Amino acid sequence: MTEQHEQQYCIKFCQKLGDTQVETIRKIQQAFGDDAMSNSRIKEWYNHFKDGSISVDSEPCSGRPSTSRNENVIEQVRTLVMEDHRITVRELANETVHSILTEDLGMRRVFAKFIPKLLTMEQKQCRLEIAQDVLDNANSNANFLNTVITGDESWVYVYDPETKMQSSRWKHPTSPEAKKSTAGLQQCEGHVGHFLQLLVLHRLRDAVRRKRLDLWAANTWQLHHVIAPAHSAHLIQTFIAKHNIPVVRQAPYSPNMAPCEFWLFPKLKMPLKGTQFESREDIMRNATVRLITIPIDAFQKCFQQWEKCVHYQGDYFEGD
Repeated sequence: MTEQHEQQYCIKFCQKLGDTQVETIRKIQQAFGDDAMSNSRIKEWYNHFKDGSISVDSEPCSGRPSTSRNENVIEQVRTLVMEDHRITVRELANETVHSILTEDLGMRRVFAKFIPKLLTMEQKQCRLEIAQDVLDNANSNANFLNTVITGDESWVYVYDPETKMQSSRWKHPTSPEAKKSTAGLQQCEGHVGHFLQLLVLHRLRDAVRRKRLDLWAANTWQLHHVIAPAHSAHLIQTFIAKHNIPVVRQAPYSPNMAPCEFWLFPKLKMPLKGTQFESREDIMRNATVRLITIPIDAFQKCFQQWEKCVHYQGDYFEGD
């Protein structure tokens, strides 16, 4: 018999003899000294026996599933998790519950992620319609993607530190700790405003005229860029309308649907991290070399985001 059970029998004995809670607490503490239960536990067991219970074994907790792995327990775990998605395994029970969550219920614990905006149903519907429209055009016209010209602007740094993953390395227990400095992080070119964006459009239009002669002659090229203040400014919209430049529809609050934002910039800039550039020309030269190394067919895959948007009914999706 454990010492806890001994104390529980003593509490039951005192209650049967008609001792009060105060008298019972005094006798338990006198008999067991420092090993005595806390006052609250003694009161709890005293009331337990006073209510007519005769067992000295603890009853199962009502809000917690047992460790037995069966359909009833699995359903209890499902109910608890559905009521509170932030509940931890420690709060649920033990490793058995973890197995139920991951194996039987097929669940995994994920972190909340930042998104551009909490979308309304109307905004989700807008994203869905635009993504479906683009997919329909791509499926019905094999040459559609060849007519789309996309572009955007991004921050450029003279020095951009490597990511934590890029700078990881193997080391012995006695090896010195690896360190890296953020000193020297400086901007070479700021984020463009709508006046500079206008200059970019002038250059883009001239580049299409020189490099895409077929699209220029037939005027079948289409501009695809994210909706941003610099792009939606009146000055920019006037330029687009004046030169009759078709624009592929882009949903608001949807940087994950613009190829430059979610695909090209990370692919272009990641290899440049950790390199100290001497000038703007040095940055442009290295960025151009990296851009050329990206296979042409890889650009086709970046439009799979539209399919994901349709699959998730216009909502933001994991991995965007």
